[in-house]
Amino acid sequence: MNQERHDSPELMFDHIGIVVPDVVTGSSSLAAVLGPLLWTQSFLDVGLGVSVRFAQDRSGIVYELIAPLGADSLVARTLKSRANLLNQIAYRTSSLESSVKRLRAQGAVPVSVAAPAVAFGGARVQFLMVPLGFLIELIEGDRVVHVFS
Repeated sequence: MNQERHDSPELMFDHIGIVVPDVVTGSSSLAAVLGPLLWTQSFLDVGLGVSVRFAQDRSGIVYELIAPLGADSLVARTLKSRANLLNQIAYRTSSLESSVKRLRAQGAVPVSVAAPAVAFGGARVQFLMVPLGFLIELIEGDRVVHVFS
């Protein structure tokens, strides 16, 4: 088996992002489908134009519900089109620049600039469309922890 070495940090799975009309309705709907979930607080991120909330299912998978904060939010267009509602797979990385460079070399295209995210304590996030047609969210910092209650 041929294993490639990369000169950039490993990507560590963090969550699956789902676009919803609002986090309250989305929370109820997700719990109805998946059963009991552990939840974080909701985060309003005016800079990114979204409201988010994280849930963890019994198997440990983390979901991020993402709701637009107004009609100008990028996810408002996604919600209106009803396309790409299962929006991204998110990974943590210790070096955003190195990971973006590696993914770009593999044909990924940035769809945003790196920006701080409230839900991650101000850590920068960046979104890229990969050649397979889905979004990857990179979260800078390999120690991001969601607090569920």
